[in-house]
Amino acid sequence: MTSNSIKAASVEQPASLSWVSVGFFGAVHAIALLSPWFFSWSALGVAIFLHWLLGSIGICLGYHRLLTHRSFQVPKVLEYAIALIGGLALQGGPIFWVAGHRQHHLHTEDNEKDPYSANKGFWWSHMLWLFYPTKKFFDYDQYKQYAPELVRDPFYRGLNTYFLLLQLPLGILLYLMGGWSFVIYGVFLRAVLLWHSTWLINSASHMWGYRNFESDDNSRNLWWAALLTYGEGWHNNHHAAPNVAKAGLKWWEIDMTWWAIQGLRKLGLAKRVILPTHS
Repeated sequence: MTSNSIKAASVEQPASLSWVSVGFFGAVHAIALLSPWFFSWSALGVAIFLHWLLGSIGICLGYHRLLTHRSFQVPKVLEYAIALIGGLALQGGPIFWVAGHRQHHLHTEDNEKDPYSANKGFWWSHMLWLFYPTKKFFDYDQYKQYAPELVRDPFYRGLNTYFLLLQLPLGILLYLMGGWSFVIYGVFLRAVLLWHSTWLINSASHMWGYRNFESDDNSRNLWWAALLTYGEGWHNNHHAAPNVAKAGLKWWEIDMTWWAIQGLRKLGLAKRVILPTHS
């Protein structure tokens, strides 16, 4: 093999469409569309509650501020419980999620190194990056280097592999509580709404909104995205100081996830909370 052919072989091939991803996300969206025929106020309440629990506590507080940025510490048993809630959100295992988000911060908006670079367009950063999976972001042996402390922990390795199975006990519990309406609203509709809420931070919050800080990227503070994601939409604030536990800095920048961290802090469960040095 010539040196030129070796170089050519080392160049990463363009990602191809994953029909498995298209089928999975398409099926969940399709089942969620059945929700008008299974409506009840109690089922809607279940969807709203789980959107908050799995979104604010599991993803925003757990996967993001606790595991990715280590902006505060909690007892290990509580950390595991919060990570399980994050796994229930159906947004990937903790090692995958943390590794991808750390790469996003290391190489924000770089077309090759940021998994969901907003420079590649709204729909790419919103969801197409999941349909055209790049091996370096989706292959465990490659992305695990960005979350070494989680890789060393057997609990997180197991959760990263088997997080999908958590939907089974959740679905069974919801069925026993309220039949198929609870399942459709609590699993499928909730998953779709929470996906798109979270994805807006990758897409909309890098395109629209205002800036408190002149960061080296196009991150923005977007009020309606912040309301949908329990504070994550104050994205320019976050990119200016990623390890700070509080995302909303101005008095009007509502950050519900920070309220939860504050609650844990008052109970003596959250320690070494990294606070903002500017506002």
